[in-house]
Amino acid sequence: MSAQYSSAANRTAYYEQVWALVRRIPAGKVSTYGRIASYLPPPEGMSERAYQVRGARLVGGAMAACPAGVPWQRVINSQGKVSLREGGAGEHQRDLLEKEGVNFDERERVDLSVYLWDGPSTDRLGE
Repeated sequence: MSAQYSSAANRTAYYEQVWALVRRIPAGKVSTYGRIASYLPPPEGMSERAYQVRGARLVGGAMAACPAGVPWQRVINSQGKVSLREGGAGEHQRDLLEKEGVNFDERERVDLSVYLWDGPSTDRLGE
């Protein structure tokens, strides 16, 4: 990761873009960390190539730090699963999604062909 990106100002600006996008995911739909990253441009100071490798993890960092009012439960991993977390947050995430009408199969996966949010558009936001 570049030294420029490690500054708090750049991280905060990127996180706010992530949170704004996640707020647009409707109830009963999900997106993945990688798809969220694909809708946003790389943070300032990060190359496109580095972003392709690290984007999903950056979104994960944003989701771990999200403020109240961001529907964090709607972001899952690319396998359609709730990512494991300490303290039972994964079970809480599943409960919240089920209350929104999202179903899990016997392998604890969400059928992305049914529940995946199409996103804001085919173009990246912010470019």
